[in-house]
Amino acid sequence: MKDRVLSLDAFRGFAIAAMLLVNNPGDWGNVYAPLLHAKWHGWTFTDWVFPFFVFISGMAMTISLARRAQGGADKTALLLSTSRRALVIIGIGLLLNLIPSFDFSTVRIPGVLQRLGLCTLAAAPIVIWCGVRGVAVWAVALMAIYSAVQLLLPVPDADGVVLTGVLEPGKDAGAWLDRLLMDGHLWRQAKTWDPEGLLSTLPAVSTQLLGVLAGYVLASNKQPADKAMTWMLAGLAALWLGQVLDAWLMPINKSLWTPSFAIAMAGWACIVFAAFYWLLDAMPQPLARARWARLLHPLVVFGMNALFLFVLSGFVAKMLYTVKLGDGRTLGRSLYQPILDLGLAPKNASLLHAIAFVAVMYAVAWVMYRKHWFVKV
Repeated sequence: MKDRVLSLDAFRGFAIAAMLLVNNPGDWGNVYAPLLHAKWHGWTFTDWVFPFFVFISGMAMTISLARRAQGGADKTALLLSTSRRALVIIGIGLLLNLIPSFDFSTVRIPGVLQRLGLCTLAAAPIVIWCGVRGVAVWAVALMAIYSAVQLLLPVPDADGVVLTGVLEPGKDAGAWLDRLLMDGHLWRQAKTWDPEGLLSTLPAVSTQLLGVLAGYVLASNKQPADKAMTWMLAGLAALWLGQVLDAWLMPINKSLWTPSFAIAMAGWACIVFAAFYWLLDAMPQPLARARWARLLHPLVVFGMNALFLFVLSGFVAKMLYTVKLGDGRTLGRSLYQPILDLGLAPKNASLLHAIAFVAVMYAVAWVMYRKHWFVKV
């Protein structure tokens, strides 16, 4: 525990708390716009969350893999252990998608955990066998391959019309590939495409590798203030580059995970993490750091069991709207009714439900933290 980077746990906790908030409104028809994904091109606060997780995973890989590989550890053994962990994460994601019906004929194959696992599988050998330059080259190469396929490969849309470089829902090359390989097992709301599809996993791996590069700064011998400044400047540069690519290559789009999105979100991740690192690890005034540590401690509590809390929250959310009570209403609707009875504006009532859900998950996280129960995969 004493060797953990407090700011990295707080950053991870911020990401999981934000994910719990945006994933669990009381009524999806009454949600403030920043708490919803962008409808297609563009981004909102909600579009920060998933790439932040991927970026954080990359930072952690620098500590868990890169330093050990460079220190003489058995690289094959590192790859095997990391691959097993990634496969377990993918398996948990598939299990969550099977709940509650366990219908293998229609189960959605892609998902958040599946993407995290695939990114780890792809990034691990790069991190283990390549240095800083190699990681950077692979990050760029994967985005270049993705861009070439999306913009240059003629593919049929769901109606059989052949299109080239069309970045509209269900008409891009990634959607075609997903239908070809996983037809009938895609996101239920879309059916002809999936926001966690196979092709867009390539630039998502780039996001993870950009996190690895940020992790190299964390593991360096630089002074703490210099590290924070490096992330801040890199983040600003990435935001600028993301906007350039948005205008000249492909729009910022989370569902397609375009290169402009991957780079812009990595930029935001650098900036947000730099703020956490300065407040919790780099600020030269010990008393001020201690005050911020107390203030941000709930995020650290969240961050210590982030994966477990994501899985638990997904299971609980499904049960809330699967279990029915004697009056025919779901358990979730019954629990939401007292909030509706407060007479709040619909969006405020929906937001209060989301905040209450986060508070319940925090109670679980706090108990686990106090008992030193840290679930690792």
